[in-house]
Amino acid sequence: MEPIYPDSVPGSGGSVRLARKEAVRMDSLVRAFLRSNRMTAKVNTQRIYSAWDTVSGAAPFTLRRYYKNGTLYITLSSAVCRSQLIPQRALLIDKINLRLTSDPLFSQEDRLVGLVKNLILK
Repeated sequence: MEPIYPDSVPGSGGSVRLARKEAVRMDSLVRAFLRSNRMTAKVNTQRIYSAWDTVSGAAPFTLRRYYKNGTLYITLSSAVCRSQLIPQRALLIDKINLRLTSDPLFSQEDRLVGLVKNLILK
């Protein structure tokens, strides 16, 4: 930690100024914070769910979402919606992964929660 120096300007009332440091980007600070607090797996899971909602367009019909070992399990309330999405599973996986890789909060280094490899619609 950098030392704190008293301000040497007369009449400043004893105010304190911090020593200057090198600028750090906010996204790298957030990533470091998430890593240090071991929150990357939970954040990655939430980012996967958000990517599903955005890419599929089936958010209003999604009852449950579950992610485990590279597989995203989705439970839909509409059989019609499910029947339209089943033939597009490979395309949906590619779009979800593309969205995740462009997301600055998604950590690809996490061993527990990574990119989607399989999609199961129920």
